[in-house]
Amino acid sequence: MHDIWNPWHGCIKKSEGCQNCYMYFLDKQRNQDGRLIYKVKNNFDYPLHKDKNGRYKIRSGEQIRVCMTSDFFLEEADEWRPDAWKIMHQRPDVVFFLLTKRPERVLSQLPPDWGDGWENIFFNVTCENQIRADERIPILFSLPFKHKGIMVAPFVGEVKIKPYLEQGIIEQVVAGGENYDGSRPLYYEWVKQLYDDCVATNTTFCFMETGTNFIKDSKRYHLPDKSLQSQQAYKSGLQFLGRPQTFKLSPNPQHSLFVEDSELYQKHFRERCHTCGSRIICNGCSDCGACNKKASRKQEA
Repeated sequence: MHDIWNPWHGCIKKSEGCQNCYMYFLDKQRNQDGRLIYKVKNNFDYPLHKDKNGRYKIRSGEQIRVCMTSDFFLEEADEWRPDAWKIMHQRPDVVFFLLTKRPERVLSQLPPDWGDGWENIFFNVTCENQIRADERIPILFSLPFKHKGIMVAPFVGEVKIKPYLEQGIIEQVVAGGENYDGSRPLYYEWVKQLYDDCVATNTTFCFMETGTNFIKDSKRYHLPDKSLQSQQAYKSGLQFLGRPQTFKLSPNPQHSLFVEDSELYQKHFRERCHTCGSRIICNGCSDCGACNKKASRKQEA
């Protein structure tokens, strides 16, 4: 996907949300071991890649999710992280979405010129249940980041966070169920409670997918297809666009000027995207052609 940057791969399980890790499952399908951690050499500098015309492939204003097959603050990646920070510093016109289950390690791993935070970093913690929410959100609040969010995925236990949201620090909450081996159920009532908390505090909420096992009105729905999960999440109506999230992006590290709105990446979506639960947080279509190829293969079959 064009909006994901994995500078390293592999992870060590940390908490309850890791029990049925999707990365471990997918690695197993490829006869690989998700516990093996390595630097992704051919993609390490992905944000700096350019096209044949000399333009960055990642456009100004795009939001890039970092380390979706690992954890950016994983101890085993300490030797690679300084170079990753340097790359993000070279692209102050791009938003980097960082997600961790290890917020206790973050303060010691920030670059020396961090100050009170870089404008283009959106820092998030995973809160898969109430225990982890109460453990990680206070640490999140204490850290020097200008943009902060919460990821409730995999959503494996009821989470009530209204008192945290009322402080006005959290800009976005994303929720989604669990997939693949041993998927634990997600209850509609849990999602609705989280949605209500976000609406009450004018905080953006995205219910991106139901997970494989979704329970509503005491009825269990088995949804192994992720596209269908996303469609059902959208149909639930549990999406809310709260107060605007504004990143003051710069053309390059030496400029204090901001990138003009006219120069920022403009999202566009295909028809199938209009019923996708992730649309509210998505970069939009990258025009990679994969959808057309998939449709052609179906027709040929």
